Amino acid sequence: MQLVVGRIGRPHGVRGDVTVEVRTDDPELRFAAGTPIATDPADRGPLVIVARRWHKGALLVTFEGVADRDTAEELRGTLLVIDSAEVAPSDDPDEFHDHQLIGLAVETVSGEPVGRVEDVLHHGQDLLVVRRQGQEDVLIPFVKALVPEVDPEAGRLVVDPPEGLL
Repeated sequence: MQLVVGRIGRPHGVRGDVTVEVRTDDPELRFAAGTPIATDPADRGPLVIVARRWHKGALLVTFEGVADRDTAEELRGTLLVIDSAEVAPSDDPDEFHDHQLIGLAVETVSGEPVGRVEDVLHHGQDLLVVRRQGQEDVLIPFVKALVPEVDPEAGRLVVDPPEGLL
């Protein structure tokens, strides 16, 4: 599964630098000089990072072969992606990456099937978007009290919903 770690924004200056909207918690690793990075759409890459620096809170990146503003402009909107296998698992047993949760079967503590995790939203409170067959999707807050068990290896997640949630 591909994970988005950044999105190329507008060019910065005339030498081919671009701004990158960072979507990773480890930009120093993901955008290190010499690192090749895949793109979406795939035909725009892979791109090799020559240099990166922070400027007024924005990450500026120079890619190999991108030496002017016009070439940099052609990359605008390109997603920078990595394979989920490149992400090290967390040492915390209660911490999960989105790609580990998406696709898990959801069932209640009594074993009733609910649906599948379709997405994870991060809006102040992490929310699991659960797709239910023949019904509307439901949003379940991703907190221990409501989601007491997550087992990615078994492909399942257990919920203990309050009355009326489902």
